[in-house]
Amino acid sequence: MPITTLSGKQFIGGQRVASGAAELISLRADNGQPTGYRFHPASRHEADCAARAAQSAFAAYAQTSCRQRADFLDAIADQLDALDDDFFTIVQQETALPPARLRGERARTSGQMRLFAELLRRGDVIGARIDTAQPQRVPLPRADIRQYHTAIGPVAVFGASNFPLAFSTAGGDTAAALAAGCPVVFKAHGGHMATAELTAAAIERAVTQQQMPAGVFNMIFGERIGADLVQHPAIQAVGFTGSLQGGRALFDLAQQRPQPIPVFAEMSSINPVIALPQALAQRGRHIAQQLAASITLGCGQFCTKPGLILGVHSPAFSQFITELGQQIEAAEPQTMLNAATLRHYRQGLRELDQHPGIAHLAGRRTAPAQQATAQLYQAEGRLLLAADTRLQEEVFGPVAIVAALDDDTQLLQALNALQGQLTATLLADDADLAAAAPLLACLTHKAGRVLFNGYPTGVEVCDAMVHGGPYPATSDARGTSVGTLAIARFMRPVCLQNTPPSLLPPALQDENPLNLLRLVNGVYQRDPL
Repeated sequence: MPITTLSGKQFIGGQRVASGAAELISLRADNGQPTGYRFHPASRHEADCAARAAQSAFAAYAQTSCRQRADFLDAIADQLDALDDDFFTIVQQETALPPARLRGERARTSGQMRLFAELLRRGDVIGARIDTAQPQRVPLPRADIRQYHTAIGPVAVFGASNFPLAFSTAGGDTAAALAAGCPVVFKAHGGHMATAELTAAAIERAVTQQQMPAGVFNMIFGERIGADLVQHPAIQAVGFTGSLQGGRALFDLAQQRPQPIPVFAEMSSINPVIALPQALAQRGRHIAQQLAASITLGCGQFCTKPGLILGVHSPAFSQFITELGQQIEAAEPQTMLNAATLRHYRQGLRELDQHPGIAHLAGRRTAPAQQATAQLYQAEGRLLLAADTRLQEEVFGPVAIVAALDDDTQLLQALNALQGQLTATLLADDADLAAAAPLLACLTHKAGRVLFNGYPTGVEVCDAMVHGGPYPATSDARGTSVGTLAIARFMRPVCLQNTPPSLLPPALQDENPLNLLRLVNGVYQRDPL
């Protein structure tokens, strides 16, 4: 799509709509200067129209077959893969992310569309369960009862700042909602509006190609329109990736509605890393190198960035801290996604500097105006035992805090004091496994993903992945925003009782025309009834 066709208008019901002045300005991430593109903030009327367009599309779109939706998702993936160098030029201007990272993220974005397409073609997302009638049962007969999963309704999705493709316009929440049969109203992130428009246009081309209902995908611009969108009666669920403050505000608004709706918000995580003694003794220097690379990857702008490193007092842990500090000190400054992100990062560092129980260990104190430098701090172990709020709060950027505990008992107490996390990591050798067992048992209650001998940055998009966790990592620990289980957030179970065979959906028909693996009278089978 030529960049000269950018209009800055909303995508509503298959049309481009705008009212008022184009007062939203796309800015370069590297110097804060305008890119030359301007956008129209959506009015309350336009937000209403977008939600109603999604509502109008819902009846028809929810009735499409899994195969039709799979073809639609594949078509979106094809359109994303066809975006050319002009597209990447725009994205790089708005985010300062390097070309290799952006192309990899584009591949992930189209890849997760195709993964959901595969899920739909498998059919297991329908969750068919059948308990056949037992008219002779005593003391009471049993009715014919059949269950399947259906779309929850139109979904409002809020784009993330740190992943302009994979967690944005055509990102995981959009892919999961569309796969579930839910039309989407997407609110573009103000940090990469031109990127959002070009991506939305790619989705719209797939809508036209696959003859999907107008309004199956809608996108609006503006920072002050989110509340109206969440509270609109047509919206039945919300997907959000961002700050704890922003996610909690949307959650509270959704619960204040006459009809409360679920909000699936990914919000805040410090992603603790626990380095056990034998691992440090055997490969402490290597761990320091890899951990520093994870902390500074993407300028620390990953929701899974390791933010807290824990261990037990020992010479090996002290040496590890020294080596980690050397790696952080050597890290080059990097440009952050936008001026607001840099400002918040620097404010977080000031709060750490002012805390009486936290000391600065390493990191350059000066950097070019638009860049951030990596930093390492050390906290007193007592702060963890007391669940100090500063240690529980994420600082978004390339910074981590180390803390040493007196013994294994204190280490376990410190982990028990932590809030919910997206990830937790155990660095252990075979000789550490006995000590790791109680830590693992604790961490499975604290995090959505527990890693051994790896680093949490980098989230595989696959069936088994969980990218979620207890509050405040997310607003609902029962879901995930990455992997095929993400579709479950936007579906609900429906039970049909004594339904005439001619009215049953294919997934529940006796003949099993879709050849699904179904739970029939307590036994999984593909056979017809």
